[in-house]
Amino acid sequence: MVSVRSVVDRVGPTLLHALQLPEDCPAVGDVVIAEPGAPSGLAAGDLVLGVATAEPADAVELVRVSAAQGAAAVLLKPPLAAKQPVRRAAKAAGIALIQVHAATSWAQLVWLLRTVLDALADESESLEEGSDPGSGDLFRLADAVASVVDAPVTIEDTNSRVLAYSARQDLTDPARVATIMGRRIPDDVLARFRSRGVFRELSRGRQTIFVPAQRDGTLPRLIVPIRMGGELLGSMWAVVTGPVPEERAAAFADSAPVVALHLLRRRAHTDAQRRASAELLRAVLEGRAAPRRAVAELDLSDEPHRVVVIEVTGGDGRDAEGLQLALLERISQGVGRRPPATELGGLLYAVVPDRAGPGGWPELRDALRAQPASRRGGVPRAAAGAPGTVAALAVSRAQADEAIGLLRAGLVESRVVAYDEVWTALVLHRAATGAAAARVAELGPLGVLQEHDEASRTGYVDTLYEWLRHPGDPRAAAQQLRIHPNTLRYRMKRLLDQVPLDLEDPDVRLALLTQLVALRWS
Repeated sequence: MVSVRSVVDRVGPTLLHALQLPEDCPAVGDVVIAEPGAPSGLAAGDLVLGVATAEPADAVELVRVSAAQGAAAVLLKPPLAAKQPVRRAAKAAGIALIQVHAATSWAQLVWLLRTVLDALADESESLEEGSDPGSGDLFRLADAVASVVDAPVTIEDTNSRVLAYSARQDLTDPARVATIMGRRIPDDVLARFRSRGVFRELSRGRQTIFVPAQRDGTLPRLIVPIRMGGELLGSMWAVVTGPVPEERAAAFADSAPVVALHLLRRRAHTDAQRRASAELLRAVLEGRAAPRRAVAELDLSDEPHRVVVIEVTGGDGRDAEGLQLALLERISQGVGRRPPATELGGLLYAVVPDRAGPGGWPELRDALRAQPASRRGGVPRAAAGAPGTVAALAVSRAQADEAIGLLRAGLVESRVVAYDEVWTALVLHRAATGAAAARVAELGPLGVLQEHDEASRTGYVDTLYEWLRHPGDPRAAAQQLRIHPNTLRYRMKRLLDQVPLDLEDPDVRLALLTQLVALRWS
């Protein structure tokens, strides 16, 4: 049910002021313009606009007839609305009496009222049915606001992305055209507005901000922040020809709460959808959900996908999830639509198709590698599981977890890896883990060399490891140790003096290498 009070509150006090508002007003149904003379064709719940009413007696008659037909309210301009006979008639008839600001265009008011009624009706349906509020209402609202300010308007979020725009954009400038085409303010235009302090003023809560014309031909802008409960939700930008009259600017500002409610409703619906998708994705990654449901509800294409795990290190652990989500949002701007993502155990998991092109793993990998450390010191690192069907996403997730374990242990130099590309490191790591569990490094004389290194800092264990890794190539082994080949030969002679090792025996070499791999890769 849409009440008269809710309509008046949404339109705002600059345009509408309730002089008489009974408690039992009927629900609002439509907006009608009263015909001159005897009004006819009125219906229950109508908002009746006294456009042609000029005399108090005519206004009294309009109030009486409207109430008899079950109308919700009569709207009149001053001084007629405040006349005592008119107010007494409204009170006696039990109908709402609303005063319209004198400078308001009736045509603009009709647009705005019908847009507000549509938005309120859609809200009620959304609450009852849980349906998507959609974006069509926001475009209609942009048209209504444009009629109030008499200028083409865009409605933008806090990241300067265009959510909706009104008609008449052909009467603007190249900067606005580029904004509409790219669905966000271009970076160079954004920099110019930022240098003028526009976004600083928006954050401070100014009711309206006027930006004069610029030398490059950019027309003036009248900007209004969209706030609710002290939170900045976005802004409205009108392209104007010059300074705007105070009353029209105030009316433009008064339309912001209507837009704010729509944005909040839109955000609440989006957040609910995102939470549901995140929960479904968690179930998929843990093998608890049917693949067919995941394909349908997560909008996954029928092609191989990878699970990518993203971790931000070096920042404050309390806001790690926020840093990860901000990172995913940032890199998604350059690689297509945002992939399905969820948080598990403090890590961010995303599912991306294994193909070249927008939104695919190769582009996401390049975008991740290009990311610098955040302002808080967070360094992103990521690992992707092997590609597979949607039914195998849980397997890909386990592979991604294993691959990122290599990054955490410092066993792989890159910050971004794929499971199938680091198979050699995985083989060594698994073999080392098994060998370490069997405590193979405790066998034989290797412990003597370890004790000698700890006591004298001789580096014999590292020398033996590189010598075994590069058989017959002392130069390559010495290069890894950053020493001269002669120094390598001298160290080998000294360590053989410490322990009796027959390095001519291939089994001895293999056993020693197994022990050293267990120390290095476990």
